[in-house]
Amino acid sequence: MSDHPGQPVAPIEAFEPPYYVAVFTTVRSPEQDGYRETNARMEELVREVPGYLGMDHAQTPGGLGITVGYFRDADALTRWRTDAEHRAAQRRGRDQWYQSYTLHVAKVERSHGFSRP
Repeated sequence: MSDHPGQPVAPIEAFEPPYYVAVFTTVRSPEQDGYRETNARMEELVREVPGYLGMDHAQTPGGLGITVGYFRDADALTRWRTDAEHRAAQRRGRDQWYQSYTLHVAKVERSHGFSRP
């Protein structure tokens, strides 16, 4: 969800399945007034959701943004989806910040990772 220049680049670890992912893919509109502040607040807020595991974010030079949120169970994802402050940010996103977006939610059945020592 955010751009944090200077921080080490590393993907979220592989968790023990099952867990859930929400893949949010966006193209932003030219109007970004208030986006950074709201995005920072959403990052704070989602961390408070019991069962939230973390997120990965990438932005292409052409403007495509991909954020993957990881949640221990469907209840955690529902708590995030229905949070009143998050719902208000979603409405503002549709009205102002996004040219288009897609959301894909999936249950992860297999997960593994690799890191070079």
